Amino acid sequence: ALGLFTGIGLSEAKARETLRNGALSALLRRAVLQVRPPRAPTPVSRFLGPRSALEYVRSHPLEPLDVADFERACGVGVCVTPEQIEEAVEAVIGEHRAELLAERYHFNMGLLMGEARSRLRWADGKTIKNEVDLQVLHLLGPKTEADLEKKPKAAKTRPAPVEKQKAAVVENGEVGTETRSLLEQLRGEALKFHKPGENYKTEGYVVTPNTMALLKQHLAITGGQVRTRFPPEPNGILHIGHAKAINFNFGYAKANGGVCFLRYDDTNPEKEEEKYFTAIREMVEWLGYQPYAVTHASDYFDQLYTWALELIRRGQAYVCHQKVEEIKGHNPPPSPWRDRPVEESLLLFEDMRKGKFGEGEATLRMKLVMEDGKMDPVAYRVKFTPHHRTGDKWCIYPTYDYTHCLCDSIEHITHSLCTKEFQARRSSYFWLCNALDVYCPVQWEYGRLNLLYTVVSKRKIIRLVETGAVRDWDDPRLFTLTALRRRGFPPEAINNFCARVGVTVAQATMEPHLLEACAREVLNEQAPRAMAVLEPLKVTITNFPAPKALEVLVPNFPADESRGFHKVPFQTTIYIEETDFREEVDKGYKRLAPGQPVGLRHAGYVIAIQNVIKDASGRVIELEVTCTKSDVAEKPKAFIHWVSEPLVCEVRLYERLFLHKNPEDPSEVPGGFLSDLNPDSLRVVRNALVDSSVLSARPFDKFQFERLGYFSVDPDSEEGKMVFNRTVTLKEDPGKA
Repeated sequence: ALGLFTGIGLSEAKARETLRNGALSALLRRAVLQVRPPRAPTPVSRFLGPRSALEYVRSHPLEPLDVADFERACGVGVCVTPEQIEEAVEAVIGEHRAELLAERYHFNMGLLMGEARSRLRWADGKTIKNEVDLQVLHLLGPKTEADLEKKPKAAKTRPAPVEKQKAAVVENGEVGTETRSLLEQLRGEALKFHKPGENYKTEGYVVTPNTMALLKQHLAITGGQVRTRFPPEPNGILHIGHAKAINFNFGYAKANGGVCFLRYDDTNPEKEEEKYFTAIREMVEWLGYQPYAVTHASDYFDQLYTWALELIRRGQAYVCHQKVEEIKGHNPPPSPWRDRPVEESLLLFEDMRKGKFGEGEATLRMKLVMEDGKMDPVAYRVKFTPHHRTGDKWCIYPTYDYTHCLCDSIEHITHSLCTKEFQARRSSYFWLCNALDVYCPVQWEYGRLNLLYTVVSKRKIIRLVETGAVRDWDDPRLFTLTALRRRGFPPEAINNFCARVGVTVAQATMEPHLLEACAREVLNEQAPRAMAVLEPLKVTITNFPAPKALEVLVPNFPADESRGFHKVPFQTTIYIEETDFREEVDKGYKRLAPGQPVGLRHAGYVIAIQNVIKDASGRVIELEVTCTKSDVAEKPKAFIHWVSEPLVCEVRLYERLFLHKNPEDPSEVPGGFLSDLNPDSLRVVRNALVDSSVLSARPFDKFQFERLGYFSVDPDSEEGKMVFNRTVTLKEDPGKA
């Protein structure tokens, strides 16, 4: 068979790979022999395109072969003349003549080859290349010394700030210029995913004699609808990496008119808590997605157990007594119980279910070798921990390797989307479904999303909480989704960030400032303006123009006054930022100083220093000023924010939790991540002054404090003392880039 496949043009490596798939190789062998019977050499004029032949067989599995149709699909009988090749190459070179003459031999010749081949699908590639080389030589002449020099690399241009790009895409830490939304990126034509019911067209998908019948049943149940699932383990809080998974799974279904399940992978009762179930669903819905159904792996425990018995009966699983330590790693010793009789394994598995074995004394293992070389993965293990949903009914629980693909099959998932590290489990995914003769979905992998200057592992976040470095899972310095929500990140910003990262197979490790840029973009449109003073300096207006407080109308969104106004009081005593006053003016300083007036934002007045009042230590504690209406006074160099009759609030200012980009990397942080904590990651301003327009705000309401940044009301707020978290500053700190 190897000679037969290499004889139709497959490389030896590809032929050997095809032979490993018994069903596919048998179909291809039959097809080739029908077209080219043994001992009957194929006429020279007949052409059999090997890739076309493979594609035809994949798309017509187990169907009676229509020889005429097969030959048409493979180009059999097509004869491409040298004249046709010459004409096609001449036409392609004519289209690129100007660029060829300009770039000469630095031009990408592969482009010419590709276009010529697309015009002459069945022509021999080597013949086309020879013709391209000949015609290029005729056009340009022999290579000169300049042609032999390496083409200089194009100078890298600094990308525009993310805030100014409406829909930039960020890949592997770089800002690109792609403008597609996430839904556009996830539509069927944008991704090379299979269509529902065409699972067999996916590379590596294993076709069995029952495949087509199972796919037919699947289509009857789903109606050809795309089905995905988001399957988190309910043993921790979701983080920024999960946001990509949520967007990918729910987004792909939405973009293609399908549905997405939220399925809790609750197969490890030791680590699962009700609070995690609740928090996971909350975060999915907070990001704007509604599950088609909320399911649990435990919903299917009875069916999974029945299938485990069937797997044993088919000789594909056995009960093993090797210890966990013995089967760890990639080269464990083979199990001495691998070939034990089926009946014996059935009895022992029943004993496992009845609790006759202690934890670690017996496991059920599947007979397969995984892509990473791991042999006979565990399907069931003994755990005497009550389950939060099934109670004490079970003392054996299925593993991820056993549960995942079968739950996908039960729910008729069309696209099982998971991160790249699960690629090594793809073959076992197909193997198990086929070993039980059940519908087999297709697993597709994508790259993880990681963030610098943080940790997201559950174990490490628990250590941060235990040591008091952070308050809890929702501490705003973390990058869990609950922490991001508490800090004030809008869900749209997180979704936009995921869209900008893009749908990549490669792992993406991003800078936090890119996420912050997405937040600024959304908050600029969503967060109404207010004024707040973090370091107050009292200012008394000695010539205040009214006997009582005036009301000033402040636009909620100065760039669009149609979105409304709020009122703030303006009276004799106001407060400004300490940093907005200096006794001595430096070059470039434009704010308040003796002899240098400033305007008060929105008030319509300009103030000028009359008297500076200091305490015994010489510290300025109050300013006495005069005011003049703006339309009368000379235009000031600057306008500053202020508050009058303000609310006293607590404001929490956050910086990065860690000092280094990779706090978990021993080469960067030899002392471990706990030694890398930033001592200035949180500064609490206990007596900040905020204008009274925020009085009715509720937790998670967001504001832009003019000139300071974007802030969100913290759930710690109580009557008489509001608490605000700074989400991001108004502009990116250049030191963070």
